[in-house]
Amino acid sequence: MKVTTVNLETTYLGLRLAHPFMVGASPLTDHLDTVKRLEDGGSAAIVLRSLFEEQITMAQSARVHHMDPADQEFAGSLAAFPRPEKYPLSPDDYLEHLRRVKAAVRVPVIASLNGVTSESWAMFATSIEQAGADALEVNVYEVATEPRDSALVIESRIRDLVSELRLVIKIPIAVKLGPFFTAFGHVARQLDRAGAAGLVMFNRFYQPDIDVQTVSTVPRLELSTSAELLLRLQWLAALHGRVRCSLAVSGGVATPVDGIKAILAGADAVQMVSAVLRHGPDYLGSMRDALVDWMVSKSFTSIDTVRGLLDNRAANGDLFERGNYIRTLQSWTVP
Repeated sequence: MKVTTVNLETTYLGLRLAHPFMVGASPLTDHLDTVKRLEDGGSAAIVLRSLFEEQITMAQSARVHHMDPADQEFAGSLAAFPRPEKYPLSPDDYLEHLRRVKAAVRVPVIASLNGVTSESWAMFATSIEQAGADALEVNVYEVATEPRDSALVIESRIRDLVSELRLVIKIPIAVKLGPFFTAFGHVARQLDRAGAAGLVMFNRFYQPDIDVQTVSTVPRLELSTSAELLLRLQWLAALHGRVRCSLAVSGGVATPVDGIKAILAGADAVQMVSAVLRHGPDYLGSMRDALVDWMVSKSFTSIDTVRGLLDNRAANGDLFERGNYIRTLQSWTVP
């Protein structure tokens, strides 16, 4: 392990971390031996895979969004949802796994719930808190395809979800969102005021592909690359210093340089999955060491002096974005 000559300590969701790099929600944390390898490899915290809202409602009421999967009337609507036995962890298994992970590692453990409503989360969030989670990441994955749903309705639903959870649990809540909002800055501010301790940017937008031979949709998932980082850097820089809650980046951090960029833009924490899947748990330590080397080369002694160094608070945000847009187009020439 490299001896650090700079202070990498950061605060995320009120939790003190040795450095910003951690594993994000994924199957990487499904097994205890892998979790220990992630901690040994340098992960500053452990984010467990997401438990889906639909799993909770199925376990509690045998319903998915108020519909009975056994009822032929709803068979078509629910056809895409996996059967309960296909999920790696049931709700009860999830709580037991959380307890075991918490007992096995010294770094903070963050549980994750994935869904679109608060209907069944409040009770289960309490169970997660009682099982020992240091924080809860709420993964709000919703693609607004219903033309009758206004932006205000969708944004209010997410804000109310945070407010309701804050009433029933005391551990910090991070909200993981997609970027597809009319005014994402306003959404971030509303969630900050509702009591979110952190924002995680962003959910990856998974789209099914089409199989032209079977004339059906098929799931498609590819690991993220550095090409996805720029959108996240833009919003980190736009929000740094303008909201009280922590900011974390998820997606697009594939190299040590990507991690440094995220911190310069304002990230308090950097969640990684694809890069760890490609390179193994020790890559988190490599990210940490590369940050140390870069800071030493630039004579930075504390990560607090690096974070947000390249935010855009000095200028009017809208004008900054507009000017950068024009400059980018004007800089392009025909190859």
